[in-house]
Amino acid sequence: MTNTAVAALPAYRCTVLPEWIDYNGHLSEAFYVLVFGFATDQVMDRLGMGEAYRQSTGNSLYTVEAHVRYLAETGLDAELTVTTQIVGGGAKKLHLAHEMLSAGKLIATEELLALHVDQGSGRSSAFPPPVLENISRYRAGLDDEAPDWIGRTVSS
Repeated sequence: MTNTAVAALPAYRCTVLPEWIDYNGHLSEAFYVLVFGFATDQVMDRLGMGEAYRQSTGNSLYTVEAHVRYLAETGLDAELTVTTQIVGGGAKKLHLAHEMLSAGKLIATEELLALHVDQGSGRSSAFPPPVLENISRYRAGLDDEAPDWIGRTVSS
């Protein structure tokens, strides 16, 4: 794997649509997850696992665990920005930290663990070298700390 300078993943941006609003007049919890999913799709594209990759290799990234924290409400037409850090990984797995902001305020986070899967066999498979190189390029540097909310559990 080539050791290159750490680069920031581009932020994902969107606007809250009317159909995403719940009966309380706020962004519905399911749509927080949808937006995080779109941010993950953008990360996959940046790492070299976009549609052409999936078509040619039969491999894709599958979410196996996610932890969402809903920190604040937002409403119709709000501009959302999701920033993403790669906080861990391995030969077959990727650990992401998404932070969703609206008007500069942190409103939600998602910690995500995904596996690289051969869709033909349904089993995990190693990332190819070009994808591993991209992961390395975007992965948080050794001196960077993962967000303090990573690894938390649900508690009462």
